[in-house]
This record gives sequence, C-alpha cells and structure tokens, in this order.
Amino acid sequence: MSKSPSIICKNCGEEVEGRYCRSCGQRSSVGRVTFRETFQDLADALFTVSAPLWVTIKKLVVNPGGMLRDYLAGRRKTYYKPVSFFVLMTLIFLFVGFLIDYDPFVNQTIQVQESDESMLLNEARDFYLTHINNFLFAFVLTLALGLKLFFWKKYSLAEYVAVSFYMIGIYTLIVTLNMFYIQYVDVNFQYLGLLIMWIYFMYAMVSFFPVKRFWVAVKSLIIFPLAMMGYFIIGFSISLLIVSLRTS
Repeated sequence: MSKSPSIICKNCGEEVEGRYCRSCGQRSSVGRVTFRETFQDLADALFTVSAPLWVTIKKLVVNPGGMLRDYLAGRRKTYYKPVSFFVLMTLIFLFVGFLIDYDPFVNQTIQVQESDESMLLNEARDFYLTHINNFLFAFVLTLALGLKLFFWKKYSLAEYVAVSFYMIGIYTLIVTLNMFYIQYVDVNFQYLGLLIMWIYFMYAMVSFFPVKRFWVAVKSLIIFPLAMMGYFIIGFSISLLIVSLRTS
C-alpha cells in the first residue's frame, strides 16, 4: 500500500500530520487567500470562547497581574497582542460612538471670550476633545514612563509599554461602556469611566506586583493621575499647535 504524500507547512516548512502544524500551529489546508478565510479568521479571533481576545479580557478583569506576568514571561500565543488589543478597543470605541451619535461636548460649557488668545485656547480645547482618541498613544507612553519611574527595577521600559497598551485598552473599553451611561442615563457622569479606571489600575498593579502591596497601591495612586496629566499636556499642546497653524 503506497504511503500518502506528506504535507509541508507553508509557514515554517515542517512536515504536517493532521489539520495543524505542530511546529507553528498554522492550518495544513492553507491555500490562496479567500474572503471566506479572512472573515472566518476574524470570527474565530473575536467570537470563539477560547479565542485569545476573550481570554485576554477575562484575565485582565479577573487576574490582570497573572496575565501580564504570563505575557512578559513568554506566553505570547495565549493572549491577544498588546498593540492589537489597544487598536481593537479604540476602534470599538469609535464605532460605538458613531453608532449612538455620542457628542464629546455634552455637558461641556464653552465660553468664548473676546480676546484672540482665549478663542485660540477654546478652539484647541474643542479640537482636543474631538480627536482625543488620536492622542491615546501619548497616554500609553506617559503611563509606561510612570511605571518605569516608580518600579524601575522590575521590568524594562519596553515591557512597561506593552503593559500600558493593555491598560489603556481596558481604559478605552471602560470609557466605551461609560458612553452608554452618559448618553442614555445621566450626562453628569462623564468622569465615571476615569474614576473606575483609576481604581482598576491600582487593582491591576497590586495584582501585577504581589509584594509590598500597600506601597504598590500608593505608587499606583500617584502614577495614574501623573500619566493622565502628561497625556493631557501632550494632547492639548499638539491640538494648540495644529489650531495655531490653521489660523496663521
């Protein structure tokens, strides 16, 4: 009886037995790219219960410290990549905001004075609020710098950047949920999402650094508002520069 021809993985070149390559995990039946394959991969990544996205969100809620330590220790395939997670949460925020017609200026008092300087500051503030999610990368950076400053011995700056992408991704998810409350329940709770994130960040860091938890909580209590302040300064400065160039 003749032996069936072996299948070679098109990703890593190893011989494959079964549906998936034991070396890299790619399907053995990969052919030309089709629309079905593309959308099937998206559906698998988003809606399968065991998919990395849902595993990542669950672990970030239930045990964020364990999940972050696992990822930094090398368990990369188990979890959604930090940048991809951040980008996906941002896209969800933008889509939901568009879907429910969310107004970033709701409950914002806009006072335009006569001086050109005041008008410029108001325009910069409006630009910043309208494009606030375009500046979230700055928030990632300021949060990572804060973590490195207060916990400099534990991990490298690059590792803290990865952690910050996950943290800001969760922040974006919380703000997205808060949009519904603002839009349909009470417009006076615009800062509820920020408060919840502050509490979550402290919880995540205490879970991430399980030693000397009291001091970790105190440091986290300081890091988050400092990072938020840096994020605001960078975002508003860029907005002011753009508005100034437009009006010049």
